[in-house]
This record gives sequence, structure tokens and C-alpha cells, in this order.
Amino acid sequence: QVQLAESGGGLVQAGGSLRLSCAVSGRTFSSYVMAWFRQAPGKERELIADIKWGSGSTYYAYSVKGRFTISRDNAKNTVNLQMNSLKPEDTAVYYCAADPRGFRNRFDYWGQGTQVTVSS
Repeated sequence: QVQLAESGGGLVQAGGSLRLSCAVSGRTFSSYVMAWFRQAPGKERELIADIKWGSGSTYYAYSVKGRFTISRDNAKNTVNLQMNSLKPEDTAVYYCAADPRGFRNRFDYWGQGTQVTVSS
């Protein structure tokens, strides 16, 4: 079993930066994929970045590529999302998720979410 807890959300002006952190409780394996999703009001939940726990291989959605960076700290059991050059359209609830199978399409574990609000 794995438990996830996000932190670091808040209010920031356009062009600013925020760093989100996901604390992972429980055993992880090299096959796990850790991901960040976001969901804005009235919109579908969107995968914005993920990372393979073992290899460190990453994926980014086109909308955030070049602005956001996902990373993991194996020793601290955390997954981070550095968000730079934030835009009002980045406003959403951000969720941490884990796919133990490593397929990037079957996320079995989810955090509670953290609110990110970007003002213009």
C-alpha cells in the first residue's frame, strides 16, 4: 500500500514560481510511475508530468513543457514539481498519483490535492 500527500500550493502572480512536493508513504518499486495531474473547474483531469521511479525517465504535456520540471528524491521518498513562468491557465487543483504497473494509464493511488491559483 502507498499513501500520497501533496503540499506547496498557494496563490502566485503570473510569471511567478511554485514548487509542489508529494510525500510518499509505503514501499515503492522501480516499476512505479509517479505523476502530477491537475484539474480546473469544469474540465477533465489532465496528466501534466510523470517520472519512472527506477530510471528517472520523464514525460511532459505540451502545455507545460519547458516551464515545469518533475523530479524524485529516492532517499526522502518525495516527488517534486517545480513550476516556473506560471500563467493564469495553470490555475487548478494539482494531484500526485502512482501507477504501480508502470503503464502510465492505471494510477491506483492518489493524494488529496493542493490548490494552485495564478492571478493576472
